[in-house]
Amino acid sequence: MSITKFAVAGATGRLGRHVVDVLAERGHRVVPMSRAAGVDVITGEGLAEALTGVEVIIDVASWHSSDQEAATEFFRTSARNLQEAGQKAGVAQIAVASIIGVDKATAGFVAAKKVHEQLLLSGPLPARILRAAQFHEFVGQLLDWQQGDVAYIPALPTQLVACRTAAETLVDLALDPDAPAPGRPIPEIAGPRKETMSEAAQLLGARRGIKVVGVDGSGMPDAEIAANGGFLPSPHAKLAGPSFQEWLDTQP
Repeated sequence: MSITKFAVAGATGRLGRHVVDVLAERGHRVVPMSRAAGVDVITGEGLAEALTGVEVIIDVASWHSSDQEAATEFFRTSARNLQEAGQKAGVAQIAVASIIGVDKATAGFVAAKKVHEQLLLSGPLPARILRAAQFHEFVGQLLDWQQGDVAYIPALPTQLVACRTAAETLVDLALDPDAPAPGRPIPEIAGPRKETMSEAAQLLGARRGIKVVGVDGSGMPDAEIAANGGFLPSPHAKLAGPSFQEWLDTQP
């Protein structure tokens, strides 16, 4: 079966924009689902209409803060609505972006994503999950959150990946004609090299005239797990460029 029509939840988000671009470039019909387009995955407004004739949902809708309770409630509601509306519309499956190390998380946003995965996997529609490393684009957000000429960024290990690379891998997974074999690990995508978040932030900070100081990250949810490499890719992960520096060189 050649899949032709996709719906993308969170289509205007950081990852969603790239998913829409990749699908369109590959010749698929795309229904972008976002509040701006009159589709709300939380209230359910416009969902039934948007999913008419759709074969696969790609869910990259996200919550805007790290508050665990609010994020969990968002993902709980969106998973239920997408599964229910998708089943009624005759959708074949859902593909969703998650986070590397989510299975180890105990707190914060990543713990909310763990609940999200579990809920999508327990729904009536088959769900495929891609766990991604933190995005290159997130580094700028970390700097934006801190006012002033000095930014204190956790020196926690990461393997940053480009949003575009994650989007391409997620679309590949959604299009794969073979169902994931039982017992196989959940696929992962990460960047080509290990670095710390503060090192990446220093590269960006140099462009913005911001001094970046690496700190130990205590006070962050699951900082100890992160410090021990808990959010680094598994041996089975796909690693793909560009590196953070290469990506930064292409940014305006």
